[in-house]
Amino acid sequence: MGFAVHCSWLAALLCLHFFGGQVCCDCTEENMEIEGGHYTLTKQLQKGSLLIYQCPEGYYPYPVMTRLCQHNGNWRMAPRRFTPQRCRVVECPDPNVMEYGEVSPPQDKYFVNNVTMYECYSGYTMRGSARRVCLPNGKWSGSTPICSRESGHDCADPGIPAGASRAGNIFGIDETVKYSCNSNLFLVGPIERVCLENGQWSGKEPACYYKHTYDTSLEVSQAFGSSIRESLTTLESLNDTQAGKTIRISKNGTLNIYIAVDISESIEEADVKKAKDAIITLIKKISSFTVDPNYEIVFFSSDLYEVVNILDFFDEKKVERNTIINILNDFQVGQKNTGTDLNLVFKTFLERMAIIKLQVGKEQFKEHRHVFILFTDGAYNMGGSPEPTVAQIKNMVYMNHTVEQEAQSREEYLDIYIFAIGNEIFDDDLQPLVTGLGGKHYFRMKEITELQETFDQIIGKLSLKKTEGRSKNCIGSLVNPYFVLTAAHCFTFGNLPEDVKVEIDDGQGRVKKVKNFIPHPKYKINGKENEGVLEFYDYDVALIQLEEYVQISSFVRPICIPCTQETSDALQLVGVSTCKQQEELLLKNDLERVSFLTKRGTAVDEKDAHAKLGGNRVDCIKHALEAPGITTTDPNVAVTDNFLCTGGRTPFRDHVACKGDSGGAVFKNYEHRTIQVALVSWGTKDLCGSGGGIVESDQTSRDFHINLFRVVDFLKEILGNDKQDEYSTLEFLKD
Repeated sequence: MGFAVHCSWLAALLCLHFFGGQVCCDCTEENMEIEGGHYTLTKQLQKGSLLIYQCPEGYYPYPVMTRLCQHNGNWRMAPRRFTPQRCRVVECPDPNVMEYGEVSPPQDKYFVNNVTMYECYSGYTMRGSARRVCLPNGKWSGSTPICSRESGHDCADPGIPAGASRAGNIFGIDETVKYSCNSNLFLVGPIERVCLENGQWSGKEPACYYKHTYDTSLEVSQAFGSSIRESLTTLESLNDTQAGKTIRISKNGTLNIYIAVDISESIEEADVKKAKDAIITLIKKISSFTVDPNYEIVFFSSDLYEVVNILDFFDEKKVERNTIINILNDFQVGQKNTGTDLNLVFKTFLERMAIIKLQVGKEQFKEHRHVFILFTDGAYNMGGSPEPTVAQIKNMVYMNHTVEQEAQSREEYLDIYIFAIGNEIFDDDLQPLVTGLGGKHYFRMKEITELQETFDQIIGKLSLKKTEGRSKNCIGSLVNPYFVLTAAHCFTFGNLPEDVKVEIDDGQGRVKKVKNFIPHPKYKINGKENEGVLEFYDYDVALIQLEEYVQISSFVRPICIPCTQETSDALQLVGVSTCKQQEELLLKNDLERVSFLTKRGTAVDEKDAHAKLGGNRVDCIKHALEAPGITTTDPNVAVTDNFLCTGGRTPFRDHVACKGDSGGAVFKNYEHRTIQVALVSWGTKDLCGSGGGIVESDQTSRDFHINLFRVVDFLKEILGNDKQDEYSTLEFLKD
């Protein structure tokens, strides 16, 4: 955000600071106080200084969030006598918009920490959260409660978000629903959703925000991480070795990433350093995939500072990741120019794209995917609106300017993400600029300091815990505040609870004492020695009970596990759901993409694999016979139906599990939650060496993971035991 500040002749009558015949004045702090909070100044009391009000968590500045010191010594947004500045309690949108049900307690307004309960009328079934809490960021916890009944519609009732109105009550294929917000709220997300042929609604559910509403780093990491991960995995490359040469084959073309950071006067210099650190974190995270993107990185105000030029990647210059990071670290912001030209950013990106298209040719350019990532508050005062330039960018990527029309939509080839950060955000100017399929592309964040934390989580830092025994390191997943789920083989005979420690990956390395660990009663490592299997890993699952509960936060939260009501809510299953329904949804394809984690030091990276199900399973598990210690000729002896099989290079090259990955969650990112479907157990080859980390499978290596749908009885007996009062239980489905 920039301000064109000019000195005024009229000010000579008011002030005594003369500069070359013109007059500029400092502002004063008179009447600037805020009840219940404090303020900071970007340039003390000089012209152009921004006064920023700060309030404790759960409060926001009212009636204004900032004031600007103008050239004549007056504050823009001057204090009002009858509405003194104060910290007001955060309010959440009105939840009394639910159809066919009741909200209690009924109130005119709902404030932070208020709890609401939802109940459906007779004949209607509850979907979503029956209890919600107003959070400090101005949002309701949980998901939108919906009261519905079977009505023969192709799509389920999409509900009405708190504070919104919906037009449209027919939910057949191609039917639309439209949303608007009530009162002084504004809509974030799609105005319109369409019922698709697969019975799902297009886009993500929109939400109504107040000006004080913001997205938490956890919310952003889940939404942005899911979306950007889709681009990265779609473009992951495959390696083949032929005649001693390594040939790198790109599956779907090239990924170009354009990053722009606002450094205008409203952005404090300390925040620029934090933005640089966040970008470096993002680049490092992206590098954990096999994709090797091209980067354009700029900082901007009224001028544009090009830190990394994407054209260098196309001039046969190999630009290494470390080189990009060093350039970013060395970049220093000089004297900031007055004003902000957001349009200049998009014009520069458009020019770079046009040159790339000329260099690679039209046909190859069709296979280029473009990801724009902008950090700004959206306040531009020069260069005009960026919307026409964004329209040109879309035109170039979508190929709409040609006579030949693409048979399929090209929207997947362009994503524009905007991280709206600042004390005053110009949402109306920024939201029309975002574009892309699938997940959310517009994020409203309170502080730039949250960015690095956000990007550190996007590749799947999913509240997973590290468990450690006397001689083994394993990974586990938090399934409720008292229990960690891991592999039984992580414990050896004679281990006691005091021999095991659980290190919580919450950024502070907290360690929890273990009260008990419970392996599956059917796990028996030597159970099939006489049948030619030296080490038998069937039922390789265990639960660790902690002495003290884990505090749920933006760093640590439980993962969803199969056959629980919590997972049905996350999957947005309508009516009374079943365990079979969940399995058919999560493991429905013969080739099902899954992910798991690896940990090296303090770094956590995500690996990708494909579970071979149905007709693909037989060919996958036969490679178990090549594992050391297996002499049987029947792979079904070593690999029972309790295992999922991943690995190999066909039809996709999977990542392989390393020794330290044992016990970790094998998961799927579905809609708004992450759902664990299995856990890492054993593999046929050790391809990782001592380093571990991101390692690709070879042609015959295979990994085997305990399918949690096959051990639900064990999980339910402990986690669903409501006959004890030591810990809160999960609600398991009846069948």
